[in-house]
Amino acid sequence: MAVTPVTTAQQRAVSVLVVARRVEQVPPDPARAAVFLVSAADRIGQLSLLTSIGVKDDIAYDSAHDVGEALLAAHGYRTSNGPGQHEALGRFLRAVFDAPPGDRAARRFDPIRRGRNQGRYEANPVGAADAALAERVAVELREAAVVRGVGT
Repeated sequence: MAVTPVTTAQQRAVSVLVVARRVEQVPPDPARAAVFLVSAADRIGQLSLLTSIGVKDDIAYDSAHDVGEALLAAHGYRTSNGPGQHEALGRFLRAVFDAPPGDRAARRFDPIRRGRNQGRYEANPVGAADAALAERVAVELREAAVVRGVGT
């Protein structure tokens, strides 16, 4: 299955990220995309085995991030070096997943990223609802990527 090409509106949104030097265009890399999508699936598969809410939240976030990396690679982009790479990845997710499936999860990526940062850098505890949301976001993003032909 081929990767679903971006629409004109999606390309405009991605072009804004390129002009702002948040993402860079590179050759599409289906093999890299597939590896990231497999990694996301592996992490998602482990979530039910975890008992620590904080660890579950971290692994779910990492899985969602892996889906973003897969999407970038499949469409021929990567985040630019420097601070803000995770935020740029979230913006790319929103640009490409601008409609179902995946749009709701893409909009939720940035809040879970910020929550993860607050836990990591500000010592804010992660709640069970936060971890459950991160898990739902990861699952929905992965499913949306598969529907778009990423990693296949």
